[in-house]
This record gives sequence, C-alpha cells and structure tokens, in this order.
Amino acid sequence: MTVLEQDLEQALEHNLERDPDQAPEQAPALARPRACVGRRPHPRPTGQDRYTISEVAEHTGLTAHTLRWYERIGLMPHVDRTHTGQRRFTNRDLDWLDLVGKLRLTGMPVADMVRYAELVREGKHTYAEREELLTAHRANVRERIAELESTLDVLDFKINIYATGRGLPEGT
Repeated sequence: MTVLEQDLEQALEHNLERDPDQAPEQAPALARPRACVGRRPHPRPTGQDRYTISEVAEHTGLTAHTLRWYERIGLMPHVDRTHTGQRRFTNRDLDWLDLVGKLRLTGMPVADMVRYAELVREGKHTYAEREELLTAHRANVRERIAELESTLDVLDFKINIYATGRGLPEGT
C-alpha cells in the first residue's frame, strides 16, 4: 500500500491515532494525513461532538439541502439520528465532509465520489480499487493543472505587454 493510500485511508476512515484537539505539529507523522492538512479544527472535542444539520451547514458552508442530498445518494456515511429523527453529526462526519469538499474542488464527478464512499464502507479489501479510482482522478487533476498553467502563461504574457506599454496589433 502506498503512503498516499495509507494517508487517505486514515483520513477517510478517521482512524487517526491522536487527540483530535492536539496541535498538528505535535502529532506523530502518521497521524497527520496529507488529506487533512489545512482542515478547520472541530468546533467541539470528540465525545461532545453532536451537531445539528444547521450547525454542520454553518461549519462547512454547505446547505442543509445539500447535506440531505449527500445522505440520500450515499455520499454521506450513515448519519445518526435522535429518537425524534433529527440528524446528529459528529466530528468524524465533519472530517468526511471536508474530504468530500476537497474531492469536489478537484472536479471529481459525483458518481466517482459516491463510488469511493461505497468502497470505503465495504472495507479494507477494496484498497486496490480505491487506489485505482484516486490515481485516475489524480491524473485528470494534473492534466487540468497543466492546462491552467499554460493559460496562466498566456495571461502573464498579455499582462506584461500592457504593463510595459507595448502594443500589439488590434484584436490580440
């Protein structure tokens, strides 16, 4: 198993072997998955982490409608409910939503995210398929980055022309 896969596995299954309130720089290297770098701290410590859908919406920037949709399509793991049926989210759910947000940001199709969530729920015997899915997506992300860098070069060229006062033929 690659280091990336180990990191993602720890982040996705939230089996971090550290105090969640411990500063990241104090945590052991394996307890700091790269997938979680830069994530916001949890609003409440583990054990006291029961959030309503509106609190999760406020924390994540997602709407309650989106959170319900994620649950309905299988992207959100099982969300606990109170005896009255109200959803109760945990820090683990916040971590999962953080990862889903990162996957969305990279342009991963919803169907691929749902498939990935299914594989995570199926267990460790799906490591190879998960790695394949993530590796293919990473290749797509790198292609997009290369396209954007090329586009940025064109923009920089144009900006330099205007900044130096040089002109180009009309229409360029």
